[in-house]
Amino acid sequence: MTFYHPTAHFSTKGKVLVVPVVSVANVAQLAADLLIASLSLHRVGIFDPRTLVPVVGAREDDLPGVTTPLELFGRDDVNIAVIQQRSPALKSSKQDFVDSLLEFIRTSGASAVLVIGGVDMSNRTDPQMLTPTCQIVPPGTPDLTSGPLAALTTLPIPIYTSPVSQFLHIDAERIAIPFIPGGGLSRRILSSLSDSWQIPTVCLLQYVMEGDNRADAQLMAAVVSKVLQVEVSNWKQPSSWGHGLFGTPHDQTLYG
Repeated sequence: MTFYHPTAHFSTKGKVLVVPVVSVANVAQLAADLLIASLSLHRVGIFDPRTLVPVVGAREDDLPGVTTPLELFGRDDVNIAVIQQRSPALKSSKQDFVDSLLEFIRTSGASAVLVIGGVDMSNRTDPQMLTPTCQIVPPGTPDLTSGPLAALTTLPIPIYTSPVSQFLHIDAERIAIPFIPGGGLSRRILSSLSDSWQIPTVCLLQYVMEGDNRADAQLMAAVVSKVLQVEVSNWKQPSSWGHGLFGTPHDQTLYG
C-alpha cells in the first residue's frame, strides 16, 4: 500500500524536511506545531497510519476533515516542510515505520532533513548543563558546509554524547549513534540510514522534563528557524493549545 497520499498539489523537491520524533515531553511535536502555525503551513498530504497508534481528531481552526496520526505540512513559497507525527509507532511495527519514513524521505527530493526530538534532562552530564540544545550528525551524512544546514557548522550547538557507555570497544563507540534517554525512535531513525544515504541529515535534541513545555517548544522552534535561516517575525501558538493542550479545566464548584 502507498505510504504517502497527497491532499494538495505540493512538491517536496528542494525543501528541508523537519521530522519531529515522539519523545520525552512531546517537545518536538509542540515545536512543529509552532512552526506550522507561525509559517502558516497547510496540510498537503497524509501518511498511511497502520504502523502507528490509532488516533483521530478534529482539525485546527474548524477546517474540514479529520486529523490523522502522520501528516505533511508545507507551502510552495516556504523552503521547509514539516512531517507532524501525533502518535507513537506500535511496538511491533517500529522498524516498519522507520523504513517507510526513510524511503519516503529518500524519494522526496528533499535538500536536507532535520530530525528534532527531546532527551531526558535528568541524564545530563555536568558539561551538558551549559546548553539546552545539542546535535547529532550521523556517520556518512554528506558535507553540511554548503547546503541548507550550513548554519549548524557556525552555531554554538555541541555534539550530543551519551553518559551511558554502549559498547565494550572504543572504536564501536565512535561510529555508533549514542543512546538517547527518552528520545523515542530518534536513535533508530539515525541508525537506519544506509551507507548510500545522500541527503544531508542532522538531529537536534533538547533536554526537557515532562510538564508545561510550551517555553521549551518555543526555544526548540527558534533554534530550528535559526538553523534553517527562516525568519519568523511573530511566533504564533495554534488555537488548539488554548483548549486542548492540557484538557478541559476542572469545574471550580468541585472545590467549594
